[in-house]
Amino acid sequence: MNWFKKRSWVYLPASLAGWIVTLATLSLILWVFTAVDRNSHSASDTLIGVFPYAVSFLVIAGWIAHNTSDRNG
Repeated sequence: MNWFKKRSWVYLPASLAGWIVTLATLSLILWVFTAVDRNSHSASDTLIGVFPYAVSFLVIAGWIAHNTSDRNG
């Protein structure tokens, strides 16, 4: 069973497991954003602090999506 379906260059959730991965990724990014923003003094501080975590989470989610999707698009 495929967790994601590839549409152009985007992977869309196609099953419950896909939605769980997607929502978990977005939740982690939001959690990190609020934690970093609590101690930041400007918008750039927040973005610089969140960027490494958000990219890491999105790369892992993309890897999961790529390996659990229909590869034909």
